[in-house]
Amino acid sequence: MAVDEVQKLWELINASRYCVALSGAGVSTLSGIRDFRGKNGLYKEMDAEKIFDVDYFFRDPSFYYSHAKNFIYDLEEKQASVVHTVLGKLEARGLLKALVTQNIDLLHSKGGSKQVIEIHGSPQAHYCPRCQSAAAAEEAILAREVKERGFMVFEEAAAVVRRDEMPRCEKCGAVLKPAITFFGESLPVHALSAAEKEAGRADLMLVLGTSLTVYPAAGLPGLTLKKGGKLVIVNEQDTPMDRYAALRFTDLGEVFRGLEKLMA
Repeated sequence: MAVDEVQKLWELINASRYCVALSGAGVSTLSGIRDFRGKNGLYKEMDAEKIFDVDYFFRDPSFYYSHAKNFIYDLEEKQASVVHTVLGKLEARGLLKALVTQNIDLLHSKGGSKQVIEIHGSPQAHYCPRCQSAAAAEEAILAREVKERGFMVFEEAAAVVRRDEMPRCEKCGAVLKPAITFFGESLPVHALSAAEKEAGRADLMLVLGTSLTVYPAAGLPGLTLKKGGKLVIVNEQDTPMDRYAALRFTDLGEVFRGLEKLMA
């Protein structure tokens, strides 16, 4: 990759009025977390889709917790990559206004980003399907009042799962469900609305590590284009929006290490 291409990206970011990022699972592979649809993704495994199937969860929650133990509940051991930290620095400098993520690994927050919109939910809260609601858990996450509103926080749930147990409701004993959006569930209403608003405001969207095949997230870049904004796409595999990109890269690590040098 030519150095001047990263320089062009840096110039686009600096010249933008309202830059927004959209990130997918490919961003976190640099932190040792497997993606879903990549060449070594979880979807290559026979039962991968069952992990996040809501009906299967309610039939057998142990399947989710046993399989998610080593790629969700060991996140405390995962470190933010150069992509996460550079995005955090861009936000701190006022160059990145919002970060929309499909990821559920909490690494953007670990990398320093504050304005994170998690459109596929988040394991920050675990709620009781009998005593509580997914909507209330979403509101608690957005308000950053998970524990204060009576939900189990990620760190507590992770400690339980790592003991090969399942987190349970203190009132009724039911197995708690993470506030992650499973297949068969609607996306968090408030988070999705916020993401669409940010995409529509953006004059530059950085599309990072996502195949743009899962809707409605895949439709967000189109909202930016519709308003006359530009796209920069960094993803190993082709995406349906490549032909509309002002700049197109394949190596996230190389691009963001280059940006890190330019920001020094």
